[in-house]
Amino acid sequence: MSARRGGCRGRDTAALVLRATLGPMLFAHGWNKAAGPGGLDGTTGWFRSLGLEPAHLHARMAAGTEMAAGVGLALGAGGPLPAAAAVGLMTVAARTDHRGKGFFVFKGGWEYVGVVGGAAVALAALGPGRYSVDGLLRRDRGGPGPALLAAGLGVVSAAVLLKLSYHPDDKPAEQ
Repeated sequence: MSARRGGCRGRDTAALVLRATLGPMLFAHGWNKAAGPGGLDGTTGWFRSLGLEPAHLHARMAAGTEMAAGVGLALGAGGPLPAAAAVGLMTVAARTDHRGKGFFVFKGGWEYVGVVGGAAVALAALGPGRYSVDGLLRRDRGGPGPALLAAGLGVVSAAVLLKLSYHPDDKPAEQ
């Protein structure tokens, strides 16, 4: 029993460390989109240059979703939904901003968004652990189902958003 209990504590600690790493980082990225240099106007211009329209709506949606997902992940609240949001955000970023730039993020590649998306799915599989809001409410569920839900819902949501709103051929010419 003690080996199993130690394994549970290890899983709970791993979930806490992953949540404490991924959640605040996502929140900070969302906050930067809203209140960083350039604020929402700068983010709107950036999204417009990527071909996302209406850019002002996507800037606000991305900032808000990143902040909400970050808080949900950090607190371990909402089951796999914050992880699904992170996967959706990273899928859109991979398709719009990182596509065709290779693997390494220092060259604009998809390395960062791949790691964040993968970590979010891993966290959904792991579950939030007992040191979380969901754990306190006895909704500490992980496993293949939550992981597949996070990955599937994130990718499908991103695909729908991209189909409806991503028009790279219509983006303004660079000056």
